Amino acid sequence: MLICKVVKPLVSTNRIPDFEHKHLQVVLDGSTQKVAVDAVGCIPGDWVICVGSSAAREAAGSKSYPSDLTIVGIIDHWDPEAGKTPPAASPASTEAPISSDAPLSGGAK
Repeated sequence: MLICKVVKPLVSTNRIPDFEHKHLQVVLDGSTQKVAVDAVGCIPGDWVICVGSSAAREAAGSKSYPSDLTIVGIIDHWDPEAGKTPPAASPASTEAPISSDAPLSGGAK
């Protein structure tokens, strides 16, 4: 199963007969856009659970459907940033940078 974000509906008027009444959605899987059969009635912005392979065909309504991704659930609450550790910040230097044009202290001018 995958967690994806619904981007927008996909309109395709010329389809095979088995897909005549199936809604399609563009979803984001990471940074990749994919097309999924919408079996639950989601809207853009929803976070959804998707299944692939033979589970996708069965969830779309029949093992004969040529679907390899089907939306099977809308997630009630999902924070994609939760659990991620922020990158370690490099310690800030308190020393002033040394300029190659500036004379070194203790040296003759």
